[in-house]
Amino acid sequence: MEAREKRIAEDLLSIKAVFFRPDEPFTWASGIKSPVYCDNRLTLTAPAVRGRVENALAEVVKEHYSGCEVLMGTSTAGIAHAAIVGHIMGLPMGYVRSSAKDHGRGNQIEGRLEHGQKVVVIEDLISTAGSVLEVVEVLRGAGAEVLGVASIFTYGMKKGLERLTVANVKNVSLTNFDVIARVAAETGYIRREDVARLIAFRDNPADESWRGA
Repeated sequence: MEAREKRIAEDLLSIKAVFFRPDEPFTWASGIKSPVYCDNRLTLTAPAVRGRVENALAEVVKEHYSGCEVLMGTSTAGIAHAAIVGHIMGLPMGYVRSSAKDHGRGNQIEGRLEHGQKVVVIEDLISTAGSVLEVVEVLRGAGAEVLGVASIFTYGMKKGLERLTVANVKNVSLTNFDVIARVAAETGYIRREDVARLIAFRDNPADESWRGA
């Protein structure tokens, strides 16, 4: 595992932003039963961790998305991160609503975006990638050139990876499910025997046999 992936995983675990409940799984909005819930919003209330996360996101944008002109956060979790990274990098930022406003100017994209501008989407986490791809579609529809996505955490699920590939969208995450599971076991955050159950979930969320492992 890369040093950055390990450090961010340690940070998320240190502030208890990652919840492991293999015996009492969480239910996602999609209906998927998950043994893990990652609440990256908690990074915003932990200044030291927040600083490392935002600087790491800025590094990702510089390393992987040369020529980025605008950062666009996903609504709502990516907004604060996009704002902070934009401040660090001296770049303009905005965000994309889940749907257009039904009042005022009826905006779905908030902030100034010129046709043809090169955009990087800032997202907190990616599971099946549905939400972030909706944002990419809106931005492309507005004439933006979407260079890709910079996210804090990805589950690395097959469905999400396939969707990103089909949509021709690159994502670079600071850390991922496998790294967090391994670091959690190494630090005693979870039992080592639970790692296999977590990876089984990641590989096939629809197969809940991991619950009885």
